[in-house]
Amino acid sequence: MITLVRVPNVFAAGALTLSVTPPIFLAYLAASLRRNGYEVGVVDSAGEAIEQVYYLGRKNLYANGLRIEEILEIIPEGSRYIGVSFPFSHEWPLAKEVCFSIKKRFPDSVLIAGGEHATAMSEFCLTSCKAIDYIILGEGEEAIVGLIDVLEKDCSPDEVAGIAYIGKSGEAVFTENRSRILEIDDIPEPAWDLIPIETYLSGGYSFGVNIGRTMPIIATRGCPFRCTFCSNPFMWETRWLARKAVKVIDEMEKYIREYNAENFDFYDLTFIVRKSWIVEFCHLLLDRKLNITWQLPSGTRSEALDAEVTGLLYESGCRNLSYAPESGSPKTLQRIKKKMDLDIMLESMKSSISNKINIKANIIIGFPGERLGNILETYKFIVRMAMVGVDDASVWTFSAYPGSEIFDNLERENKLPEFTDDYFSSLLSYSDLKNVISWNENISSWQLKYLRLFGLILFYFVSYLLRPLRFIRNIRNVIRHKPQSRLEMIVEKALFRHKKSPIKQDVGTVSNSEVK
Repeated sequence: MITLVRVPNVFAAGALTLSVTPPIFLAYLAASLRRNGYEVGVVDSAGEAIEQVYYLGRKNLYANGLRIEEILEIIPEGSRYIGVSFPFSHEWPLAKEVCFSIKKRFPDSVLIAGGEHATAMSEFCLTSCKAIDYIILGEGEEAIVGLIDVLEKDCSPDEVAGIAYIGKSGEAVFTENRSRILEIDDIPEPAWDLIPIETYLSGGYSFGVNIGRTMPIIATRGCPFRCTFCSNPFMWETRWLARKAVKVIDEMEKYIREYNAENFDFYDLTFIVRKSWIVEFCHLLLDRKLNITWQLPSGTRSEALDAEVTGLLYESGCRNLSYAPESGSPKTLQRIKKKMDLDIMLESMKSSISNKINIKANIIIGFPGERLGNILETYKFIVRMAMVGVDDASVWTFSAYPGSEIFDNLERENKLPEFTDDYFSSLLSYSDLKNVISWNENISSWQLKYLRLFGLILFYFVSYLLRPLRFIRNIRNVIRHKPQSRLEMIVEKALFRHKKSPIKQDVGTVSNSEVK
């Protein structure tokens, strides 16, 4: 028996809304294991108690989902292998306690960890949490099956590419790198029957705007770009691969039949790279006449988003699209290796808006080396976006995320603090309006806090000044519980969603010394 565990969702008190979403990659792992003949179960700690919120006993951090003792009760006693997924570094303090607690309760089980954080800081995770027996590095579908295959045969784990573990000498052992899965159409579809997917569908928990029963889906893997603040090149490398468009649409049609899906959120890192692919996808979707909507909430490039493509996007059901300019400063863009032309992106935004697509833009300020003048240039671009009619903007602050090039540079320059729980928790400051941490030598934390706040106010002030009817429309959609933009969704959830009283979760009760 193999049991896959998702850790509870961790968020900051100053976060605008809960960001819990269906665990699509865990569902992919479960499907791959099941295809290879293994009995597998999933404990989705967030989905099993999605409205249960508890204080983590650390500064301003909360979690929603099952408490640790509740997770342990659900894991079947016969679980020979237990996989724990924690994709985000800010989840590490809680994920570590989950791993310690699982190992204490199930000492004979093999504990396997995976996700972006485990990949980026594999040696640190293995040495600071000896409850972990193995770590899957990067893409996991083939690696976890290969690892369990050799362990079942009592063979050496060194035969499996793409894993890390502590060897007999007490030092971390890394096997040879595993190649990316090239035939991504051969990867089995996510095992949603093992996930409490109805909780997400009926509760409106999704990555994008809640405009109906929303299923997550992935059409492509990888990102061909090397933005220095992003950990994706380390996790996925830079090869972009697309599934056959017809197979993606077949999967969508299946979810309409089985789950009454009305909307689809694409969780792709960079959905639109090749124009010919997205044009084919839209035409095939129109031919099927599925009468659904779909969204691109994670941000995409603008090079292929011309008038023809944006028109097809809307016609085929795309209602929300996120752009990721990140900065309005050419120097900052050059520094973070964001290869794009701001004027071309602005024209693409105009095209999307003219085709009635709701547009959101993502901005980041406070990169190392950035100066106030660079942020002023970003403010100018924020005003330009508001003037052309962009619906929403998020202004985030930079966080030194493990696995990114900037993180590696800061580590080489000895500019990173000790890797304590407080450090990992601080990575949430990018989305926390109350607590901001600056990694910039020219701008203090409190200055960055108010620079971010001013950026948000500036965008919406200009937007509503030029389009006062938009403000009325926003209020109307919130009152009617029919949000059409990210801002409307955030306000609607903040005002009307019932929240249970937070309860305290004791953490830090198990340590390396208690792991045999």
